[in-house]
Amino acid sequence: HVQLVESGGGSVQAGGSLRLSCATSNMYSRYCMGWFRQVPGKEREGIGNIGLHGLTTYADSMKGRFTISRDNAKTTLYLDLNNVTPEDSATYYCAAAPSRGGYCYSLFSRDYTYWGQGTQVTVS
Repeated sequence: HVQLVESGGGSVQAGGSLRLSCATSNMYSRYCMGWFRQVPGKEREGIGNIGLHGLTTYADSMKGRFTISRDNAKTTLYLDLNNVTPEDSATYYCAAAPSRGGYCYSLFSRDYTYWGQGTQVTVS
């Protein structure tokens, strides 16, 4: 069982930056880790994921302003948001999915087994 706890959300001005963190349990090293976001009334949207060896994949619409990284020693996942806009306001979630040979294979939320509770980001 993997436990995920996001932190770092809050209010930020447009054009600013924010770092979100996701603290995980010791099962972290077996999983592909992903970041998603959701706005009320809309489907959960995949931002990107990172495999065990640090290989990242991003949704096309998220490339350029978002950076995912993981600190395997601290079992922590990060999402850096840069040059944010009001459209980035959402609840952000980290999630874990079984990896395939250490690699991620999906950015669909249905393929992720474990989820954090989410952290709210508001851009004004």
